[in-house]
Amino acid sequence: MPILIAILKIVFRLCFKFKISGLHKLDFSQPTILMPNHVSLLDAILLAAYLPEEAAFVVNTKIAKRFRLVLKLRRHITVNPLNPYSVRTMVKTVQSGVPLVLFPEGRITTTSGLMKIYTGISYIALKTGAQLVPIAINGAERSKLSYIGRKIKTVWFPVIDIQIGDAFVIEPQPNVSMKRQKEQAADTILLALQEQLLQSRLKPQVNLFDELLLQASLHGKRRIICEDLSQRMTYGKLITASHIFARMLRPVLKEQPTVGVLLPNSIGHAIALFALFRLGITPAMMNFSAGQQSLLDACETAGLETIVTSRQFIAAAKLEQTANALAAKCRLIYLEDVKASVGWSDQLAGLLDQMTGKKAVTGSRDVILFTSGSESKPKGVVLGHEQLYANIQQAKTAFDFNSSDTLFNALPMFHSFGLTVGTLLPLLTGVPVILYPSPLHYRAIPEIVYDRNATIMFGTSTFLAGYGRAAHPYDFHSVRYVVAGAEKLKDEVRELWSRKFGIRILEGYGTTEAAPVISINSPLAYKQGTVGRILPGLRYKVEPVAGIESGGSLHIQGPNIMKGYLIHGKGFIPCPEWYDCGDIVELDAQGFMTIQARLKRFAKIGGEMISLQLVEEVAAACFADPSLTLAAVSAADGRKGERIVLYLTKTGYNLQELKTYMAAKGYSPLLHPSRLETIDKLPLLGSGKTDYVALKKYTDSVTQKGAEHNESQPSDKTSIHNQTNRA
Repeated sequence: MPILIAILKIVFRLCFKFKISGLHKLDFSQPTILMPNHVSLLDAILLAAYLPEEAAFVVNTKIAKRFRLVLKLRRHITVNPLNPYSVRTMVKTVQSGVPLVLFPEGRITTTSGLMKIYTGISYIALKTGAQLVPIAINGAERSKLSYIGRKIKTVWFPVIDIQIGDAFVIEPQPNVSMKRQKEQAADTILLALQEQLLQSRLKPQVNLFDELLLQASLHGKRRIICEDLSQRMTYGKLITASHIFARMLRPVLKEQPTVGVLLPNSIGHAIALFALFRLGITPAMMNFSAGQQSLLDACETAGLETIVTSRQFIAAAKLEQTANALAAKCRLIYLEDVKASVGWSDQLAGLLDQMTGKKAVTGSRDVILFTSGSESKPKGVVLGHEQLYANIQQAKTAFDFNSSDTLFNALPMFHSFGLTVGTLLPLLTGVPVILYPSPLHYRAIPEIVYDRNATIMFGTSTFLAGYGRAAHPYDFHSVRYVVAGAEKLKDEVRELWSRKFGIRILEGYGTTEAAPVISINSPLAYKQGTVGRILPGLRYKVEPVAGIESGGSLHIQGPNIMKGYLIHGKGFIPCPEWYDCGDIVELDAQGFMTIQARLKRFAKIGGEMISLQLVEEVAAACFADPSLTLAAVSAADGRKGERIVLYLTKTGYNLQELKTYMAAKGYSPLLHPSRLETIDKLPLLGSGKTDYVALKKYTDSVTQKGAEHNESQPSDKTSIHNQTNRA
């Protein structure tokens, strides 16, 4: 037997380039349960060749019949999962001092993450006090030797990596029912396995262009990986086009460290992005919805000399005046001009680069995104490739998707949600992505999702409300998941999608500085009304805030947190050890997080901290009109310090009605708005969120002018869109 095991080790190392790490962590001097994730039929054979010989494998009776000869190599116990006595057998085995190898998922997963954890392992751990050792297996799922019907490209001998984590013990809880203890223990095991899986997948010094090459080799260069309104593109063509564009840009850009990118969602945008990654140049993602002055300020903040854009886009978006203003400061490179200048020699060189697997040059591995904060000038967020890649891997461990999905993305790439989750995640995980230029086309988007059979889509609450109202009940028949972020998901939007389409919207939370996802609800861990659990790899603390009784300010650190800020006129400011998210949150006993409000979205009235978000929620409940949108902002007040102004998009609502409702529901009078203002529509950011900065500037400008308003009735309709730009 030892000779056969030795032969297996040699075969694995030669054929699979097999690596295993962490064996030195194993200590069997106390009861032990080894917990690997389960991705293939090879898993047990791989572990059997390398784990210490005293470890016993738990084998399903049906599997045991199929692999009788292999099982003779190692100690094992055969169990029938339907037989309750099987758990007792495993308890006795562990108590006898035999280390047990047990797959806690119970079945082979077909996704990038984990399946549910059975409570049987929880019971064994609680009864024996055994230490639990998480083990992460990556790569075996791609072997033809373990193929179980997955819709992915398989090869005979993929690279396989196994990493063994640190042991931990689950302590019994007195006065808690065994059922509840088992559920909590299963949850703890799930989180530990997700954490180990993430750590096994993180890569230091990763370059996203090189990662694109790797994914092409894994999924096939002929695989169609992205499409837009005009074309479809395979991995091979995307890489070739990126090489060609990089060759065309290199002599023009010379030593420029950063280049602006002013483009809509399109394949051309993806090509430009990966071409800059290929050249080691930092792309600065320009927010074309922010206005001319904001774009000019962003150029100064990032020190831009060149911007890549498109003539067709400039014309379609009516940005001619803005383009002229930018051209006075920077050189504009148009995609159409570059494409027209490509000769046959350039095409041949790009094809050779693709065929030979030429990688990115050594250089910058950063991306700059601009935030819509309260500063007078746009603030650049510097995210390294490591942070973007880490956030993708965090999502993979927590969320259920695979290469048989199709993702629809209309969120712009200048927004971190649209860049990381909507574009880079699918391209770098083998999931075909449909890039659409605007999230505002409420009637067109459901039709495209229907036509392309998309299975995953993203949106803000505002956008999802628009799609839900415009779509036919069958338009989203193929959609498995709808993920909402960037703003609070409204109850009426959640109910609309559930009632009309039978789809449960999964709400998440993030910030640009976190690349961006911090937490998310998933099919595996879901709680309505929350933004889900914080992702694996993130550490967090909730700091108390004076004047706020429950919850506190969220601070985080982890592999997806930005490098730092680019501040206009000051340059680069490194991120502190703990990043302050600026949000007031609460976490329950299961780790599900609820966002109370932005810290900046509190008004201090009479010495008390009043949540403007709560004012909006109570007003929406009072007026009970799904077609009404509203927003609360604070304004200076000489007597109370600050007062609340509530903006509404419809007339006919009375302030006294709201005050009466608040009194009946027991809310403090401090939540009362000082006045209601009716406007045509709320200003929006490119992500679809309410532009509170613009609304606040407008309110302050009116306050400074000493404008007087009737506090008991809404004023006449006001359009603030032009006025906020001037303000």
